[in-house]
Amino acid sequence: MIGGPQRPPPQNDSGFRVNQQIRSVQIRLIDKDGEMIGVVTLSEGLRRADEVGLDLVEISPNAEPPVCKILDFGKFKYEMQKKAAEARKKQKVVELKELKIRPATDEHDYQVKHRAARRFLEDGNKVKFAMRFRGREMENKAAAFAMFDRIKADLADLGKVEQEPRQEGRQMHMIIGSSQQNN
Repeated sequence: MIGGPQRPPPQNDSGFRVNQQIRSVQIRLIDKDGEMIGVVTLSEGLRRADEVGLDLVEISPNAEPPVCKILDFGKFKYEMQKKAAEARKKQKVVELKELKIRPATDEHDYQVKHRAARRFLEDGNKVKFAMRFRGREMENKAAAFAMFDRIKADLADLGKVEQEPRQEGRQMHMIIGSSQQNN
């Protein structure tokens, strides 16, 4: 490079091409202030970046010609990491809450489970209803399906069934997902 102290090459594990990693012969250059310079050769872009002591970073590699910007790559990477962390912080992690019921659950117990399920669905979580059969309860699966149908009908305003009732051994499961998950 021409004149001045040499800057060490920046560490690049971000997917952006920097300085000598840029492969295109011509680039569309944006200076450090965000001003559009226009289409120049790669060597001209590297020279201008070197003059101000910054890096030439390929921002949009798929454009024709690729868009490159003169900036401090370390600061650019730091700001990208901050944006990614902020985006992760705003994401809602959907949890799967499990409620256990029995084929012969009394009305009051059913209402308690129903209120808990409504609360979970309003918070944007999924609810898994697990029905456990004991002894001869396995013979009366109609009561179990009737209970699941009642649950589906009672919670239809807050969520939709993601997994219909299915039996696995001595248990039967059904999953209802919140309709607020996509909001």
